[in-house]
Amino acid sequence: MAATIPASPATLQPCKKNVSRSMLIRSPPRPWRRRLPQHVVIAAASSSSRGPKAATGGRLETSTDAAAVAGEDGDVIRRLQNGPDVRGVALEGENGRAVDLTPLAVEVIAESFGEWLREELQQLESGRDGGEVRVSVGRDPRLSGARLGAALFAGLARAGCSVFDVGLATTPACFMSTKLPRFSYDASIMMTASHLPYTRNGLKFFMKRGGLTSGEVEGVCDRAARKYVARKMGLGGGRGMPPVVMRVDLMSAYAQHLRNIIKERVIVNAGNGCGGFFTWDVLEKLGADTTGSLHLEPDGKFPHHMPNPEDTTAMSLTRGAVLDHGADLGVVFDTDVDRSGVVDATGTAINGDRLIALMSAIVLDEHPGTTVVTDARTSDGLTRFIQARGGHHCLYRVGYRNVIDKGVQLNADGVETHLMMETTGHGALKENNFLDDGAYMVVKIIIEMVRMRLVGLEGSVGTLIMDLEEPAESKLMRMNILGEAKYAKQRGTQAVETFRNHIQEGKLNGWVLDDCGDCSVSQGCLVDTNDDPFDVDAYMYRQRRREAHCSPPCFHKLATVAAAAASIELAP
Repeated sequence: MAATIPASPATLQPCKKNVSRSMLIRSPPRPWRRRLPQHVVIAAASSSSRGPKAATGGRLETSTDAAAVAGEDGDVIRRLQNGPDVRGVALEGENGRAVDLTPLAVEVIAESFGEWLREELQQLESGRDGGEVRVSVGRDPRLSGARLGAALFAGLARAGCSVFDVGLATTPACFMSTKLPRFSYDASIMMTASHLPYTRNGLKFFMKRGGLTSGEVEGVCDRAARKYVARKMGLGGGRGMPPVVMRVDLMSAYAQHLRNIIKERVIVNAGNGCGGFFTWDVLEKLGADTTGSLHLEPDGKFPHHMPNPEDTTAMSLTRGAVLDHGADLGVVFDTDVDRSGVVDATGTAINGDRLIALMSAIVLDEHPGTTVVTDARTSDGLTRFIQARGGHHCLYRVGYRNVIDKGVQLNADGVETHLMMETTGHGALKENNFLDDGAYMVVKIIIEMVRMRLVGLEGSVGTLIMDLEEPAESKLMRMNILGEAKYAKQRGTQAVETFRNHIQEGKLNGWVLDDCGDCSVSQGCLVDTNDDPFDVDAYMYRQRRREAHCSPPCFHKLATVAAAAASIELAP
């Protein structure tokens, strides 16, 4: 009997019938050679066979059992894939779970990734043939990190990659190592299992374009599965020189990158009021560049302009400083900093309805579906802006205290209300104890600017309100009430009612009374239908001027008459 590769000596029992048969022989390993699969099949002819068939009757075959074992070994690697990541058990200690993320598994996955990466780069960069492929490796503080890290380095080096060890790092930092100018690696691997127990570990893969897709990781794992089977068989796993790994400090550079994002260029116009502290003690200590700020020193005569975010001079000067210095934001405070307005990087003034819309966009992103309370001088465009973002707009009486108190009351009644804001710039947030704090409002806006940069959104904060429909014309009229002060509110109420009657009687051509007034405040109207309404210091209605050229009739202008905020001059 002959065989292409002889097995260890064994006695073959002669067959009782003159036919060929197969016998399974288990061959013990030889210490002086690589171990081959222990299952071989020898096809033997009977002793009576003759001719060429007898001479070549023995042949080596891979058994079905051996193929099954190889498939199971390969599946060990494939099962480690978890979407776009690799995750597995790296340490003993989990009931019912054996360690499957072994150093060998990590090494073959890393080697396969390095090979895939080189092929991918050659396709992306048509002129690139060979050359250095640079990969950074970071890890979280898991106990298995150092041991698996060594295997990761070895696998990448076997694939011909230059390896850069960034040590303890965050996943975003690893990705940014492909972007930051000092590093600009071709790819990065973060060793982490995220929120999973300490016994687990895993791999996340990044290129300059972002994280690998699930399909790409599946391809890497398929390649790694074949390598894993070969290594388990003792093939192709010879150890060479230890990999050369360069240690680099990534986290310091990444932290600087984050600081640079926070270092917005902010112009502050304190109007010689109390707002200078926000420049010195807040922004500059955070690293912001406040070059070009205006009128920071307190001066009770307010020699440049009144500290007022509604003041056209204050906003115009701030706009000029923002444009001259290329700032990201301009801030205007009133004297005691309970109100504020801003100017975006394009020089657009954001106060009044615009400021309420900006704060509504920020708050509704944090608290979807919340109610926003404003005074009734705001426009229909603001209402549509809030509703388009899933919020509710409660119009209430003029006076910042009225607006804030209404928000407090709505929350007490179970109506979630996170923002209360008046067109003058008074704004209060539930998270800030319902306090109207102009500086806190600006902090929220700056945080939103930073968030926009972190997620890669282009443009200034003004882009958040690009779809705000603004009135074709807006004018604030303040009229004095003459006579004794104790009768001022009574006379103002009389003036409001007179104006209302004129409109209802059709004496003002083109004007109609707003339909707001017959439903509950929580639905966005002025009439307070609560069982226990609180005192208010404004008595008001909303009127619209209907434009004759619109079909169907549309309302372009809105007039709100309030005895407290828009006073009417009465004859004594």
